[in-house]
Amino acid sequence: MDVPKLLEAAFLLVPEEIATENDITVTDVWEYLTQDEWEVALGLLEELGDVHALPLSFWEALANAAEQMRLERSAAWCHCRCYETRNGIIRADLTLRPASESRRQTPFSGAGVLRLMWNIGNRTPTGEPTLNIAALWVEFTPFLGPGERSWARLAPLDPSQWRHLRPGQVITMHEDRTVAGTAVVLEALPPAATPFA
Repeated sequence: MDVPKLLEAAFLLVPEEIATENDITVTDVWEYLTQDEWEVALGLLEELGDVHALPLSFWEALANAAEQMRLERSAAWCHCRCYETRNGIIRADLTLRPASESRRQTPFSGAGVLRLMWNIGNRTPTGEPTLNIAALWVEFTPFLGPGERSWARLAPLDPSQWRHLRPGQVITMHEDRTVAGTAVVLEALPPAATPFA
């Protein structure tokens, strides 16, 4: 399927009544689609998807369109949203430890490429802490460095191990056995229950 058809398929899944904080609606998206401004239309559709829970097919269409337009970060974001639609959303306020206190000395990409270990309170049968793996997507910034803070989204390798998380809970990030960062859970939502996914 070509880019305009993918964007139109996603467009048709957005309820007419929803709008972003800047009052962007599907009417605005349609104007850009008719003018072949596909990258702008894609960005606006992503914004509308952040306002209202939309089905998996919406995010899949956007991911495919972004890949065909070679918009890597946008494609990665849409794949992240596909994952969240299937498995639930975990958002946290993450603070990395300063370079003087951790192994990390340089910033890393926030586009979901790192798979990190997290202490989320789970234990082994003998009572020892166990670490669980999740990919990390940093919101609103392309890179996050030592001592910096940002909101983040986590994509667990095994979502069932993370179901006990609640807002306000403190979890720790690890790149080795030492603590690399601390996160306060902001949101822990189950998978979206959309009948038309």
